[in-house]
Amino acid sequence: MTRGGQTKDRETPERRCIVTGEVQPKQGLIRFVASPDGSVVVPDLAEKLPGRGFWVTADRSILTKAMAKGLFSRGAKASVTAPDDLLDMIEAGLARRVVDLISLSRKTGNAVAGFEKVKGWLALGKAKVLLQASDGSDRGKGKLWTPEGGRWFGCLTASELGLSFGRDHVIHSALAPGGLTRNVIRDASRLQGLRGHDGGTPAGKE
Repeated sequence: MTRGGQTKDRETPERRCIVTGEVQPKQGLIRFVASPDGSVVVPDLAEKLPGRGFWVTADRSILTKAMAKGLFSRGAKASVTAPDDLLDMIEAGLARRVVDLISLSRKTGNAVAGFEKVKGWLALGKAKVLLQASDGSDRGKGKLWTPEGGRWFGCLTASELGLSFGRDHVIHSALAPGGLTRNVIRDASRLQGLRGHDGGTPAGKE
């Protein structure tokens, strides 16, 4: 088992966190590189930036420890500094990525919003991911359930989730299986770690 209770899959790429020393699937960590001039640490949320990468668990307390103890320099093997707003930068970047990915899923017909539509997808086994707004009613959210063999996330606000669907706000959304959904799971897992929301079960369900 890994952080968050996820079962290890030997085919899943793993990396070691420079703070905890734990080896775990990449989707639970954030990649960093040094800036081109080698002076500042840069979060590589898309995992495409050139340079020697190093990884930190996507958890606010662990990232804070990395900043406080200068561990980014150890990972970069160079003297690098971390911007004071690094955690806010990462959180905002991850939220934007998740919103954009859900929006792309909607455009391909692989995402729905609204209680009745989501409930229908769950009942038919069409959903791989259930997303519910962090500021939605616990009573309402508790009437839906995590897809069998799937995931639940509560890391976006209603207004953020609404952006994905061109609405002012959305409380319930579901995603069908697919490549975009795998990317949502990756980035939402990281965002959940930054925002501290329970990544297990929606309100009212065990």
